[in-house]
Amino acid sequence: MSTDRQAAQAASAASPPTPDTTPAQPQPQPPTDAGAAEPEAAGGAVPSGEAAEAEAAEAEAAEPRSADGAAPGSIAAEGGEAAGGATGAGEGAQPALSEAAAELAAQKVERERIARRKAERQGPVDAGAKLSGKAADLLAAVRAVESGEKPSPVYFDEAPTAPRRAPEAPAAPRPVRPAAPAPTAAGIDGVRAVLARGGAPEALAVQAATALGEDAAEQLAHDPWRLLAVAGVRPTQADGFARALLGPGAGPGDERRAAALVGWLLEQAALKGHTALEAPALEAALAQYGVPEPAECLEQAIGEGTVLVFQEPLGPPAVEGEEQPVRVLVGLEGYALAEESLADGLARLANTFDDPADWEKAATGPGAELVRAVSGHGLVTHTGGEAARAEPQALLEAARDQGLRVCLAAHAPAPGAVTVADLLSGAAGPGRDADGQFAVDLLVVLDAPQLDVETAAALVESVPDGARLVLSGDPGVLGSAGPGRVFGDVLAARACPQLVSRTPDPGPIGELVSGIGIGELNQVDAPGKEVVIVPVRDAGEAVHRAVQLVAESVPRAFGIPADAVQVITPGHGGSAGTRALNAALKERLNPGPGRFGGFDPGDRVVHVPSPGRAVPARVVSADAQGLHLDAAGARIVVPKEQVESQVRHGWAVTAHQAVGARWPAAVVVLPGDAAQALSRDWVYTAFGRAERHLSVVHGVDQALPRAVAEVLPKPRTTRLTGLLRALVAAAQEQPE
Repeated sequence: MSTDRQAAQAASAASPPTPDTTPAQPQPQPPTDAGAAEPEAAGGAVPSGEAAEAEAAEAEAAEPRSADGAAPGSIAAEGGEAAGGATGAGEGAQPALSEAAAELAAQKVERERIARRKAERQGPVDAGAKLSGKAADLLAAVRAVESGEKPSPVYFDEAPTAPRRAPEAPAAPRPVRPAAPAPTAAGIDGVRAVLARGGAPEALAVQAATALGEDAAEQLAHDPWRLLAVAGVRPTQADGFARALLGPGAGPGDERRAAALVGWLLEQAALKGHTALEAPALEAALAQYGVPEPAECLEQAIGEGTVLVFQEPLGPPAVEGEEQPVRVLVGLEGYALAEESLADGLARLANTFDDPADWEKAATGPGAELVRAVSGHGLVTHTGGEAARAEPQALLEAARDQGLRVCLAAHAPAPGAVTVADLLSGAAGPGRDADGQFAVDLLVVLDAPQLDVETAAALVESVPDGARLVLSGDPGVLGSAGPGRVFGDVLAARACPQLVSRTPDPGPIGELVSGIGIGELNQVDAPGKEVVIVPVRDAGEAVHRAVQLVAESVPRAFGIPADAVQVITPGHGGSAGTRALNAALKERLNPGPGRFGGFDPGDRVVHVPSPGRAVPARVVSADAQGLHLDAAGARIVVPKEQVESQVRHGWAVTAHQAVGARWPAAVVVLPGDAAQALSRDWVYTAFGRAERHLSVVHGVDQALPRAVAEVLPKPRTTRLTGLLRALVAAAQEQPE
């Protein structure tokens, strides 16, 4: 990777763009497999109408289905939109219910409640939890700011206090919230009965009972739109279910429907990477679903504690006497608390580190600058391409020589590293001390762009005071599968030293990928056929040529076995998506009847235990316990009932599944119907997975150079940059 390209990407990541939150018009729901486009991991427009439902249908990594294989889409025969038509964005702002003093007091109550919740450190918080305090006063403040009726600075979050210094004595171990109890058989039967009355698939009973808790049946009977809490259920289906239970009175203006839609829209936005949405955009999305008074609906949701509201200053601080422009953001409580906890943790590490060391003798070679920066700071960011991953390795060696306890973590399995998931679960890594924190002095996290806000919050919270944390990654790759823009937001906040690697990616593949990173698709000199373009006319030819490359051409020309060649394509569906490619590759490389739920011993698969994680593995056998997999020597048993949703064939994967890993050879398949799915970060990620050889099965004509030059990553609405900047500013103002 060239220095100029890396610096440009780091600068781009450090300048969060303003997201386009104009809702799209509702469109007819396409078949799940109609196109090969991969769902957008980075958020763009607010998901609204049937367009949002179509985008959510092809969720990245795995596609959960009901226990009997039935899609949730078959809920109600009459399940069209309940709305007769979309209304406007609602009336103007409500008049303020109190003066500024009461508004400040109300906000203080809300902030104290959040602080108490964070102090408990008890894990994820249910998004629907009720709030306390004078919510009406807070709502009046929101509407006053939106309408311009009153200035904003006094209405919302005051500047956070500076992070505390390290405590004299170790804190008591944090209590761990017990896992939610599994639904009882009686509870599931009750839910099944309600679903049957409403014409919904009874196979959803377990999911609904798990999502809604022990009184799920009563909740659904009273408020059928609570069915939207089940993954995959869409508003049209929930509307049909509600009409079947409640009769004609279940109209688009029902308060229960509006409240459920607010939460559902924010959850759909989280699937696209947002941790919050601007209030006007959320109101517009509600209007597209036929909610008669979307502004009033949103106010009610805030008042009832379904969602939280925040204000964020826009632009530089206003001069004295001028009003500070702000944007009003609305978010779910769980993501809000995770983002605030993450900001607190990062600021804590940056400000409680008081043990600089002299590592000058170890500061030699390519990683010298990184070694110097980490020796004197508790939080450091490091950006670079694949070749730059050697620099964190050099840092770890220098730290070990100084007698420090070190740990290297990565998104995907990597030499000398534990995965972030295994580190957090305790399955691998240094373990935890008596306070529940990692027993490390230095933690280096590779693939930092893949950290979503909840994972990052859990990770940072576990790093002890006085330890060092290095976040390292390539800002040009695809972002995290979960909500947040953690690495980009930390870079944008400029809250710590930022090291940009000068180590270029080598060879023709490195030159090609470096150009893509700055928007240029260049022809490269590849005397050893390191890069080969294979033009195709249609999807059928694309599949044929991909199989030929994997099974014959690449092994014969480069001595790379077929098992070391990875096929990458934009989506799961379509005539040249992962399903079609995997079927053809299995037939050629490991034919069999698929007697274990569609799999045979020797099949190459990916195991998706949670969204955003794709673990390469191979099928070993199956028995009453489930499907037995081998993942780089580690044995995994996937229960029979989870095989369909968690395991898929892995000869061909999407770029989101491939990010963080590399193979000796990669075959990137670009069928004609994938043109709309391409973007600069997708192409950069896919092409960069190859180490020695890259074949591009090219059927998109000019869409490829156009995507590289013009289609930038879609922005995400997040709060981390502003929170972190405020904490750093407060720390700088605090007297020593």
